[in-house]
Amino acid sequence: MEEIIIQNARDYAALHNLQLTERLGFGIHGIIFVAENNSKAGKTAIKAHRYEEPYFREKAVYERLQEAEIREILGFNVPQMFRFDDGLRVIEMSVVTRPFVLDFAGAYLDFMPEFSEEIWAEWETEKKDQFGSRWSKIEAALTALRSLDIYMVDVSPSNIAFLE
Repeated sequence: MEEIIIQNARDYAALHNLQLTERLGFGIHGIIFVAENNSKAGKTAIKAHRYEEPYFREKAVYERLQEAEIREILGFNVPQMFRFDDGLRVIEMSVVTRPFVLDFAGAYLDFMPEFSEEIWAEWETEKKDQFGSRWSKIEAALTALRSLDIYMVDVSPSNIAFLE
């Protein structure tokens, strides 16, 4: 499966005159590469998704953020979507630096996922342990996203990161 994702990223890059230069990250939903434009200066990030559902979910979140002209959320930088390819399941976006909030493939739009109170309590305990004293800032950012009907549940220090 990973070979297909990498090939989709390569095919997308070839279509748009981009050169994949390095792997930025990877996870359950896909692989992210840095891409450089062969004809002009600048770098972008390309996320190639494994499956359709997370791809379309993430694309919809970026479209909503774009419509609301959101570039940052309470001091956390948010990537800007430039282009996408539904057939290849690729989203091209800006490269952001810390502090940032990113990776919306696991987010829900327009409704909060239905988990039991016990599951939510476990989730919150885990997140408080992960973020420690910074949890209140994460909660504020999640509340800001919810005001846009974006419900982010895949919350970790790798996708909501502070400056240091």
